[in-house]
This record gives sequence, C-alpha cells and structure tokens, in this order.
Amino acid sequence: MVDRIVKGLRLIGHRVIDRIWRLGSAARFFLYALVLSGESLRRFHLTIREIYFTGVLSLIIILVSALFVGMVLGLQGYNTLQKYGSSEAIGVLVALSLVRELGPVVTALLFAGRAGTAITAEIGLMKATEQLSAMEMMAVNPIARVVAPRFWAGVISMPLLASLFSMMGVFGGYLVAVPLLGIDDGAFWSQMQASVDFREDVVNGVIKSCVFGVACTIIALFEGYDAPPTAEGVSRATTRTVVNSSLAVLGLDFVLTSFMISV
Repeated sequence: MVDRIVKGLRLIGHRVIDRIWRLGSAARFFLYALVLSGESLRRFHLTIREIYFTGVLSLIIILVSALFVGMVLGLQGYNTLQKYGSSEAIGVLVALSLVRELGPVVTALLFAGRAGTAITAEIGLMKATEQLSAMEMMAVNPIARVVAPRFWAGVISMPLLASLFSMMGVFGGYLVAVPLLGIDDGAFWSQMQASVDFREDVVNGVIKSCVFGVACTIIALFEGYDAPPTAEGVSRATTRTVVNSSLAVLGLDFVLTSFMISV
C-alpha cells in the first residue's frame, strides 16, 4: 500500500516537473522568436506569405461561423428582450456580444483549430524530415527563418479576422432581426451606434484578439518545434495545440475581462 502511494506521488511529481519544464521552454522559445524577428521584418515577403496561409485561407470558416453566430444571437436575443418590451435593442445585444466577447474568443478558437494545427503539423514534419537540421548546417537559424514569420503572421491576422467576424456577425443579426422578425431598421442601427463605445468596446476587443493571436500562434509554433520527429509525435502535437490554445484563450479571456472591467 505504501509503495503504491510512493509511486503515485512520484508520478505526480514527475508530471508537474515536466509541465513546468515545458512552460519554461515555451517562454524561452517565445523570447527567441521576438529577438530573432529582425530578419522576418526585413524580409517581409516571408510574413506576407504566411499571412495568406494563416489568415486569408481561414476567411471562409471565420465568415460562415460569424454569420450563423450572429443569426443565433438575433433569435435568442429577440426571444429574451421581447419579454421585457425591449426588442428594439436587439442590435445592441448582438453588437456588444460580438465586439466584446464572442468575436475575439470564437475567432481564436477557430484559428487554433484551423491555422494552429496546420502550423504545428508543418513545422513538425519539417523537423521529422530534418529540414530544420539542414538549415542549421547551412548556418540559417530556423527560428528566424521559419518561426518568426509565422509568429508575426498570426499576430497580424488575428485582429483582422476578429474584426471581420464581428462585422459578419452583426450582419447575420441584422438579417434575422429586420427582414425576418420585423424590427425597425433605423432602431436597429441607431441604438447600436449609440451604445457601442469605441474605447470601452472596440479597443478592448482588439486588445483581446491581439493577446489571443500571440498565445495561439506561439503555442502552435512551440508544439510543432518540440514535437518528436515521428508520425505519432506530430499527431499528438497537433492535438496538444488545439487543447492548450483553447484553454489559454478561455483563461486569458477571463483575466483580460476582469482587468478591463476594473480599470
């Protein structure tokens, strides 16, 4: 009985130490990516190509998801507001929900599922096929050449995708509220414009999306760079990317929201 307890404590300790070690490695990896970003900024065409890969190719899933999220918000909001005689404020509900929370959060989750896994798999396969080792033999730093352009592409793409998500979501809410439910067109837009504040709502949403972009991108890059050079190792790395990115986004959303409310 005592031996089982000791083995269990050793296993727990080993896992805790492993998690702390990986967290420290990820922090060091992040600092390296920042320090070695000069080459990617000087050769900005590398970043532009990655923006197309991570951002433009994610537009379809972002826009379609935003349209349906906005339509669902319109339906649910109308059913709730109608009970209190405030159905005209449905535009405010849709806009604030998207700009403050759903836009940045859902965009980050979709980004992690589509672009994050692709980044992890690509870098993991480059490691498995020894392309990164070949770069080091040719005196090319793989972090500066491979990691940094993808990092800045993710950071730049995320706020843009979140903004498009919010705009398409508002349009979806409009399609449900005005043509389908019969809400007055002028009331929908006028109350929205009067209630949405640029600094309190829009800027805070942009800040959230930038932070989520840094978190999701660096997690995807680290998992790919740290993946064992096997098919099983790459597949597990892509799974960890989705799980860790999702948890990081939700945790950071709570922290940022608490900070923004208290300020």
